[in-house]
Amino acid sequence: MPPTPASSSPASPTSPASGTGGLRRELGFRDLVVYGLLFIAPMAPVGVFGTLDAKSHGAVALVYVVATVAMGFTAFSYAQMVRVAPKAGSVYAYARVGLGESAGFIAGWMAMLDYLLIPAVAYLFSGIALHALVPSVPQWVWTAVAVVVTTALNLWGVRAAARVGFLVLAMEIAVLFVFVVAACVALAEHGPRRGWLSPLGGVGGFSGNAVLAAVSVAVLSYLGFDAIAAFAEESAGGSEKVARAVLTCLAVAGVLFVLQAYLAALLAPMSPQELAAKPVRQGAAFYDTVDAAAGTWLHDLVAASKAVGAAFAALAGQAAAGRLLFAMARDRRLPVLLAKVDRGSGVPRPAVLGSAVVTLCAAVWAARRDDGLDRLVSVVDVGALVAFGLLHLSVLGWFAVRKRSRLARHVVVPLLGLAVVIVVIARAAVAAQAVGGLWLAAGLGVLGAEVFRRSAPG
Repeated sequence: MPPTPASSSPASPTSPASGTGGLRRELGFRDLVVYGLLFIAPMAPVGVFGTLDAKSHGAVALVYVVATVAMGFTAFSYAQMVRVAPKAGSVYAYARVGLGESAGFIAGWMAMLDYLLIPAVAYLFSGIALHALVPSVPQWVWTAVAVVVTTALNLWGVRAAARVGFLVLAMEIAVLFVFVVAACVALAEHGPRRGWLSPLGGVGGFSGNAVLAAVSVAVLSYLGFDAIAAFAEESAGGSEKVARAVLTCLAVAGVLFVLQAYLAALLAPMSPQELAAKPVRQGAAFYDTVDAAAGTWLHDLVAASKAVGAAFAALAGQAAAGRLLFAMARDRRLPVLLAKVDRGSGVPRPAVLGSAVVTLCAAVWAARRDDGLDRLVSVVDVGALVAFGLLHLSVLGWFAVRKRSRLARHVVVPLLGLAVVIVVIARAAVAAQAVGGLWLAAGLGVLGAEVFRRSAPG
């Protein structure tokens, strides 16, 4: 039988949470939102704008509207379950409560693939951008430096890392604001290159299938908002603040994504059809738009912001990964060493260092290969999506089955969220599906071995 969920009543802001290896409740609502937005990155559409523009036939702003709504189902399920199980393990803890111990382990195992490798991708992005600004320093060196600096901040303390992260987030939003102002000035002086409503309706006609195909890619821009739930035991306001922070983070990210996608689409120098015919130009499409609207100075500013922002997105991801490893180790599903908490900083130091070592190895390996980025990106998404699917099943398991609730938010919302997850996984790259399948098979093997060990006589 699944365990009874822990009480959601908050402890003192300065006292450790209850349980083995307790964490300190130091994070306020703003800190939680900062961690989520850092992990997502306010200008996440920059790298995929060209791809989405080509796929959606120009309706890229509508793509982000639909994607925000689609991910809203997942955010809502997180908000439901964090009230039931306000634990550091996030989806691992929720699946344990809603579906049982074995499902909880698999949820945590699949989330591990996401939390350990998405920071590696972010570190690699940072290394690539910094190498472009300072070519004399090898790409892999910049990548390693980013890992070391952000790991040091995470070990300093969750509150200190949140404060530094807030400054970086403010910088990223300031750069986005500069882009918005420059785009508005360009539109006022020269007018749009496309119709004013084309970012919502497409160029040359609307295609629902094209928009949905692009949405399956766009939802990956939001991966990371769920990291907020990993800090449930460190929230000074208890589970209610965590739930509100998850929903707020997704809403803010959605507004920022739609706004920049809309303006970029109006000013894009290439049509969606041209981008579709020349895939090699899709990666730089946003930067081409920036150049056309304001010149290379804004291009360089956006690139520098992305370089720093990517490293701090990895900081948030690394912190969330540490909490996941900590929670699983505390329940003895991973080596118990990872459950130890540093008395001075209140940080699960071995778990954070463990996640840092994995991401460092993956990021530096990828940075030293010409195809490293493609190989790394192709494997990071499926783990998160499978974990999201188990999250929605956990809502159904706890509320609809255990509590016999028939409210729409406990039945319809998780079913819609599960449908979105299944569609996105089905459209994922074959390599991503293969790696996700192998990782799942390995997790099932570990689980089977553990069950056999426990059931063996003596």
